[in-house]
Amino acid sequence: MNADFSRTLALLRQEKEISQRKAAKDLGVSQALLSHYENGIREPGLAFVRRACDYYHVSADYLLGRTLSRDGGMIDAEELYDSSDEKGTLKGSIAATLQKKLIVNTTNLLFELLGRSGSREAVGAAGSYLSGALYQLYRNLHRRSGEKDAFFALDAEAFTGGAVDMQMHAAKVAYAQALSQVEEEGAFPNMDSEALSSEYPGLMQSVTQVLHMTEEQANHLLSK
Repeated sequence: MNADFSRTLALLRQEKEISQRKAAKDLGVSQALLSHYENGIREPGLAFVRRACDYYHVSADYLLGRTLSRDGGMIDAEELYDSSDEKGTLKGSIAATLQKKLIVNTTNLLFELLGRSGSREAVGAAGSYLSGALYQLYRNLHRRSGEKDAFFALDAEAFTGGAVDMQMHAAKVAYAQALSQVEEEGAFPNMDSEALSSEYPGLMQSVTQVLHMTEEQANHLLSK
């Protein structure tokens, strides 16, 4: 069993906000044995993996680190359509085009650096957090345009009540925990701004702009 399994098993429990003792009881094993599984000391049998998948509502492929999709959908990066290099084919205002490029460039560099850390958990949590933000923006636009909420699987009242906010918060916690693990292993990429500007001049220009705009807006709100 690979290291992804033990880390994912522990993160799923923490995400569910339950103690190791309770999880062990629910899964039909001792707390000591669950601790061994979560720390990669011992490998579980197929029966435990099946129970864990049912308990945390994830697929075996996700638990074993073979996919980032919790329902087990296998997505190859090479198969995904990439619009980041398109020029003039996405219609919109100059402001929309500029914002898109800033966000796309900053996201590209973020995941490039996270990839260097070797942390699948950090990559997955970052993707989950950003997906939540995009989901909210898209669904609100969809709703205001007069389209029906039936397009979405998430209940409309749950969405309005903050279900996606809750998902994003869980992803934020998982991201912080994953980075703590990276820190322990000393696997952080070089984050020196001058080095990154030299290696990624175009991308870092966008990152700097995004950071500046965000800080400016936050400081403006704090000054009120």
